[in-house]
Amino acid sequence: MAGIERKEMKQGFRKNRRDGMIFGVCAGMSDQFGIDVLWTRVGFVALTLLGFGLPLLLYLAVAILAP
Repeated sequence: MAGIERKEMKQGFRKNRRDGMIFGVCAGMSDQFGIDVLWTRVGFVALTLLGFGLPLLLYLAVAILAP
């Protein structure tokens, strides 16, 4: 189709090991949602402290299962 640009489709969640600190899960989430990785990490730490460790278990599950 001439003259029509196609948007590049994202192929789902992927870890970002290049910008990640431990497993790249927070960096991958910031890429997926288009926000700064610092705010993703701050939010994760806050949720971990308020959520009695459940977000930490979810983080480890994503670190193991996500490509």
